[in-house]
Amino acid sequence: MFRRILIANRGEIACRVIETARRMGVGTVAVFSDADREALHVAMADEAVHIGGPAPAESYLNGARIIEAARATGAEAIHPGYGFLSENPDFVEMVAAAGLTFIGPSAAAIRAMGLKDAAKALMERAGVPVVPGYHGQNQDPEHLAGAADAIGYPVLIKAVAGGGGKGMRKVLRAEDFAEALAAAQGEARTAFGNPAVLIEKFVEKPRHIEVQVFGDGTRAVYLHERDCSLQRRHQKVIEEAPAPGMTAEMRAAMGRAAVRAAEAIGYSGAGTVEFIVDASDGLRPDRFWFMEMNTRLQVEHPVTEAITGIDLVEWQLRVAAGEPLPLRQEEIPLRGHAFEARLYAEDAGKGFLPATGRLGHLRFPQGARADTGVRAGDTISPWYDPMIAKIVVHGPTRAAALARLARALGETEVAGTVTNLAFLGRLARHPRFLAGDVDTGLIERDQAALTAPEAPPAAVRVLAALAAAGIGEGGPLEGFALWAPLRQSVGFGDEVARLAPEGPGRVTVTLADGSHRAERRAGGWWIDGAKAPGHAVLLPGAVAVFAGRPWEFALPDPLDRGGAAGAGGDVVEAPMPGLVKAVFVAAGEAVAAGARLAVLEAMKMEHILAAPRDGVVAEVLAEAGAQVAAGAALIRLEAGR
Repeated sequence: MFRRILIANRGEIACRVIETARRMGVGTVAVFSDADREALHVAMADEAVHIGGPAPAESYLNGARIIEAARATGAEAIHPGYGFLSENPDFVEMVAAAGLTFIGPSAAAIRAMGLKDAAKALMERAGVPVVPGYHGQNQDPEHLAGAADAIGYPVLIKAVAGGGGKGMRKVLRAEDFAEALAAAQGEARTAFGNPAVLIEKFVEKPRHIEVQVFGDGTRAVYLHERDCSLQRRHQKVIEEAPAPGMTAEMRAAMGRAAVRAAEAIGYSGAGTVEFIVDASDGLRPDRFWFMEMNTRLQVEHPVTEAITGIDLVEWQLRVAAGEPLPLRQEEIPLRGHAFEARLYAEDAGKGFLPATGRLGHLRFPQGARADTGVRAGDTISPWYDPMIAKIVVHGPTRAAALARLARALGETEVAGTVTNLAFLGRLARHPRFLAGDVDTGLIERDQAALTAPEAPPAAVRVLAALAAAGIGEGGPLEGFALWAPLRQSVGFGDEVARLAPEGPGRVTVTLADGSHRAERRAGGWWIDGAKAPGHAVLLPGAVAVFAGRPWEFALPDPLDRGGAAGAGGDVVEAPMPGLVKAVFVAAGEAVAAGARLAVLEAMKMEHILAAPRDGVVAEVLAEAGAQVAAGAALIRLEAGR
């Protein structure tokens, strides 16, 4: 076994690898960028080495600097985590040339699965079923349109390189194909430097089911399946294992196909074979097709660990160190059911727009596994993926595990940035999800209901008012001093509350919709005779209430005299820090509401900035290539009339 390894990653996966390595007695080396000097993974590791600036290209994608750090600290092997360099065959070869061990598959195996079209051809030869489609080299638009006609609409255009939903377009009609093709190719060129695409039949009721495989370079085993059908923007939100409705016959068929795929390329280490499944007639062994293989550990690996009791990172280290696969296929258990929910700093109501901010409060529930790379007080950086944590639960049945997930999400507390926590809570209670009737279009179809704004109930606002007045957990009425008025008013959010003490531990809180009686009993608040649904936390400039979901109310700044009136609809601002990728308009140009004005690249995604109304561009305030802060004015329209 290795004495010391370097983790070429950051955030929760770096922390996850460090935890297993520590348990195995293996020393760890972390690497960090300028943005991550105080990060949790840096604090957890035995050693840490600075490798560059905050941009990934300057640090976590700089293979030479990472290898230099490994050599300087005496690390014998490099664990890539996921993302960044984890599926870069050139980096794997650099690691080997430096006399180090790459904890993962060979460069040849990664290359074999790196391009979707070549991978599908290889899988066909290995006897793995593939989706009907065109995977050829001819990229002429007319040829691709003809291929789509032959396959039959609807079809899916997909970039042959990369993933994450970039370079992907669904086309329902032949007349829409040319425009969708141009958009997909442009996005693929920007994201991956390769505009080539393939065309596939679009499955009407698709489920995304993937199989966890593990190989030693010669033989492989499968560790059952995960259902990852709940997705937004083609990215996973909640994963579960095993897949609902799965039969023993289909599990064996998918598992055998995944093992054939792994053994066909001499796979070593942890990998995932992803299948698209037609669930329009239930789960049938003749209705699944190979999509792609992820040649690394997956974000959702904890659900597989929960149902098998196997530490996949430990297996990675053991196999990379030359040990045999720890178990034979028939020895791999399957116990109960597990879910993982991805908690992100993002605004679900604004198209899941990524967010930044300082985590003023962070607390995870007991009884659930929380894989995270942040602590209270940390900042969600604009440079990296905005994941806060993965909340993982396990139960003896799907229903029991899902009930635990809903409770765990309701007891998760995070404040200081907008998150998708309320969205996840609604999703965990969605009737079709509860019934196991899932497909990849569920969130898109019901997005309006899942992300609709919700008014805070009166009890939540009362808790906010009490906390804003300084009446919290310390004593019955510590917010009222003998030399201060017995009655006081406090502002929070868009509301003003009037508070009046009515005796020891009792106070009347008057809100816009009426008065409410709050009373301290047994260390907690009771409101209008009922136990308060949660509790409040006072933060700098805000108060957060946690009552099944987070509610956050800004507190007025007594030194603020009003400031600027705001730009209204005349200025288009950057919604977050990022790089201005492109500007499409010039001063004097007339634009219609919704017209594309610019593209902002932030948090590994491109965001289209559109005109808020019809008008004329008065001024372009930023040019392509500029790095801008959140709220920076980019384009100003002439004052509306």
